[in-house]
Amino acid sequence: MTNVSKYCFSLLFFIQAYAVAAQETTTPIFKDGEAQIVEAFNTPEKWIRQDLFVETEFDSDGDGKLDRMHVDVTRPYQTKTEGLKLPVIYESSPYYAGVAPDVDGVFWDVKHELGEMGPERVNPEVTRLGERPIISNSQIKTWVPRGYIVVHSASPGTGLSQGSPTVGGDNESLAPKAVIDWLNGRAKGYTEPYGDEEVKAFWSTGKVGMTGTSYNGTIPLAAATTGVDGLEVIIPVAPNTSYYHYYRSNGLVRSPGGYLGEDIDVLYDYIHSGDESKRAANNKRVRDTEMKNGMDRKTGDYNDFWAGRDYLNDMAPMKAAMLMSHGFNDWNVMPEHSYRIYKKAKDMGLETAIYYHQFGHGGPPPVSMMNKWFTHYLHGVDNGIENEPNKAFIVREGDNMKNPTAYKDYPNPDAKNVTLHLTAGAPKAGGLTLTKPSSQKTETLIDNYSFDGAALAKADITEHRLLYVTPKLTKDIHISGVPKITVTLASSKPAANLSVWLVSLPWNEGRRVKTTDNIITRGWADPQNHKSISESKPLKPGKFYKVTFDLQPDDQIIKAGQQIGLLIFSSDKEYTLHPEPGTELTVDLDETKLVLPIVGGLETF
Repeated sequence: MTNVSKYCFSLLFFIQAYAVAAQETTTPIFKDGEAQIVEAFNTPEKWIRQDLFVETEFDSDGDGKLDRMHVDVTRPYQTKTEGLKLPVIYESSPYYAGVAPDVDGVFWDVKHELGEMGPERVNPEVTRLGERPIISNSQIKTWVPRGYIVVHSASPGTGLSQGSPTVGGDNESLAPKAVIDWLNGRAKGYTEPYGDEEVKAFWSTGKVGMTGTSYNGTIPLAAATTGVDGLEVIIPVAPNTSYYHYYRSNGLVRSPGGYLGEDIDVLYDYIHSGDESKRAANNKRVRDTEMKNGMDRKTGDYNDFWAGRDYLNDMAPMKAAMLMSHGFNDWNVMPEHSYRIYKKAKDMGLETAIYYHQFGHGGPPPVSMMNKWFTHYLHGVDNGIENEPNKAFIVREGDNMKNPTAYKDYPNPDAKNVTLHLTAGAPKAGGLTLTKPSSQKTETLIDNYSFDGAALAKADITEHRLLYVTPKLTKDIHISGVPKITVTLASSKPAANLSVWLVSLPWNEGRRVKTTDNIITRGWADPQNHKSISESKPLKPGKFYKVTFDLQPDDQIIKAGQQIGLLIFSSDKEYTLHPEPGTELTVDLDETKLVLPIVGGLETF
């Protein structure tokens, strides 16, 4: 063989080998608009797992150094062997490294009069859990086999992340921003918390999607409000979008469901798992100064402290697409949290949709739905998600969460407000009617926190609540939107709780299915804040005040044969403070009304 022949043979062999290698390069696969599991990615034993520390732009522990966030990465080995670049699905949390123990006295004592403070609560210490390099395994099994890199980070002052928790402060928005900046080459990552050996995200395309549930769902929204480049889409699940709306309600001190006596300083202690040597200083600066001065358990008023922890106020820079998810029976992080952000995002012209289900706290959209959103915004696949005519996906009563019913929007565009008036009936039940009756007497209830709302709704006769019900429904009624209540009342004391439930009667335990119960929706308010949630003023005993507020958003079908009941009472055993029983609330029936958003409006009702 001549030298030329040998050269040609070698060149041909090289070209063929290169072609075979090119054919064997692993890439994501898409079908029906979704990223598919790729067997070459679905190799956990070969996944590359590493951790690092991303430098932020803040110093929230006051040590004179910029805080670094602890980050972990899980990626297919092809990002190393084949130079493959992939988009990132990112979840951040304050919970990864453990939380404070549930000890006696950790919550605020609620047995005292409104306007007073209970005894000082116990401040438990967190024992940090977890070892490097793995922060969390969440999201990995779902998304890495489908051609994504999964990233986690511990939020400030938790785990190995430096800084201090602030529970909604600016650093909790800027921390995930820094991680996204690092994924785009704009921030520095280091192998150690105080070292100077850098780590580059050479395997990242720079496109990031965030998701998570509860506090982990709040952080994607927090990051999005910074307007950081590269954060293309967020899927928050049951996010806390305002700490005021979580711990207060229309001026009233009100606990989240299941956590009576919790407040923002309780949550601070619960998550403060960071560097033990920094905790005392963090506690003094954040919990014992900023929170103690700002949280105001005496009045429950909205102020600058709470406004700074309300993400609705920070949305102007936001540009990420958003799929919001929430449960209508979530009485921990209540459904208003997602609705208020969804509505604002729509008004801003952002690409957004909302998924609601009939269960409680948590519950992400179906994986298929999430897949399409991530596939479109992170891989750039044209799967039509942005042209979907329906923007609301609601799991109907009794349906599987994987099979929501699609609607044009939420609230249902066909819903119209129907006003219902009260007719007398205490201590039994009065009526709810479309026609406003002629002049009526007032009716009075006596506060007693020892009776919970369910007991009051089921009681035939009781002086501790007022109950007004419709006639039996002759056909199904579809409520969709935000009911509004106006209660005109007088109190026998300068301060009183006001609680309102909307219920479906009769109260029949056997009627329940997994996704619904007799509670349609609820709401709470402080009559002292009848003019503004930012300013309270003691009530003049015997003087009538008009209190108007929204109940929690809902989308529920009340079946024919049921009755819709309006339950008005004072202290709610599960949610409010527990003042000494005996306060009297007198309601002016003529000046009290309920407005229900009903699909089909008055004609249907």
